[in-house]
Amino acid sequence: MNKNWTRRDFIRVGTASAATGAAAKFTLLQPKPLWASPNPVGPSDTVRCASIGTGVRGCELLSATTHVAGVECVAVCDLYDSRHTAAQEAVKNPNVPATRNYKEILDRKDVDAVIIAVPDHSHRHVFEDACAAGKDVYCEKPMSHTVEDGFAMIDAAHKANRIVQIGSQRVSSIVYAQAKELYDTGKLGDVYHIEAYWDRNSPSGAWVYPIPPDASEQTIDWNAFLGSAPKRPFDPVRFFRWRCFTDYGEGLAGDLFVHLMSGIQFITGTNTVAKRAQSTGGLFHYKDGRDFPDLIETFYDYPNFRVYLRCNLNNDQGDFIGFYGTKGTAILRGQTLTYTPQDARPQPEGYSIFGWPEKLRNEYLANFEKEHPLYKVKIEEGTEVFAAPEGYSDLVDHQTNFFNAVRSRKKVVENEEFGNNAALGCHLANYSYFKNTAAVWDEKERKIRS
Repeated sequence: MNKNWTRRDFIRVGTASAATGAAAKFTLLQPKPLWASPNPVGPSDTVRCASIGTGVRGCELLSATTHVAGVECVAVCDLYDSRHTAAQEAVKNPNVPATRNYKEILDRKDVDAVIIAVPDHSHRHVFEDACAAGKDVYCEKPMSHTVEDGFAMIDAAHKANRIVQIGSQRVSSIVYAQAKELYDTGKLGDVYHIEAYWDRNSPSGAWVYPIPPDASEQTIDWNAFLGSAPKRPFDPVRFFRWRCFTDYGEGLAGDLFVHLMSGIQFITGTNTVAKRAQSTGGLFHYKDGRDFPDLIETFYDYPNFRVYLRCNLNNDQGDFIGFYGTKGTAILRGQTLTYTPQDARPQPEGYSIFGWPEKLRNEYLANFEKEHPLYKVKIEEGTEVFAAPEGYSDLVDHQTNFFNAVRSRKKVVENEEFGNNAALGCHLANYSYFKNTAAVWDEKERKIRS
């Protein structure tokens, strides 16, 4: 070949190749049959459940159970009396027994499984008591409030041989299942960088929930709420906005990082703890007495890739997880997955050779074309988009997964080890932020070190 290549020729070939790419292909994912059209379940196979904690999340979970075949709510519990009525409304049964004392529920022989939707600092003792009482457990995320709590909860579940599902529902989503299939097939190539964020920009998104007008020491069991936390006078702000305070919650890491972390663990099959985490951030807008920042960013070192997570309560960008591979990119936003292939064909160097004499440059390009005769041929592989149908609920799928496991005694998608590893990622982020240092995970000692 004897052609004089110019930089303009080179750019034109690349542009033409890009222009011939295939149009995006759209696939509407189908829900699992059990969720879409559940078969009738006989009385002997009906799972009788109770919810311990019936705040906003507890009521969401109770409402979801009404869409799962063969599940009956037989009792509810909350420390705030008005939530008893809210729970009864969620299951559409005003006659469901309600109590403030969760141990009354655990004493009942007709309760097979419990939903734990209490503040994070109460997870451990309710969880341990439920396992000891022979109840299977669906426990809201994050699984634990401290490193020690998580391992104690694992021990309790194993000792009692209980089925446990942790409540990061997206790991049961048909969209995340599609992302995992994409990852496992190798279409992304080698993935070394994962980026995820969950940003909000509203008082509700920052947990500035209104205080109900009937909230008082008469309608709320304040001492039971405090539990093992430091004693203090009645404070409805702390009761209803507990996620803001380190005594009871895990802040943005425990509320939102845990979803991102669980999704990344599930899709990559990396059920382990990051070796190291480094956080930054600050409390910029919501200076209302809270302990946690309204912006946190954390870098994690995993054995085979690096992860960047962010939560910002001062600008609404929604939720996002991006997997950046050598052969393609996968982006998750809400109920949509987008896959975009990278053009990984061998290409001649197109920049530095323009500092060579023309003769050497043309020889190099001619030799490259001889060694790679098909490098201009672009495989017609375009962007693919996958989405769940309108009305699809991954929360219902996650609970279906749990209740099926209660019947079959088979594994769930997010057991206690999986949930604990995700929670440990939250603890690493907060440790690094508050101590202003890198957080290093000591696997042998099961401790976070600086």
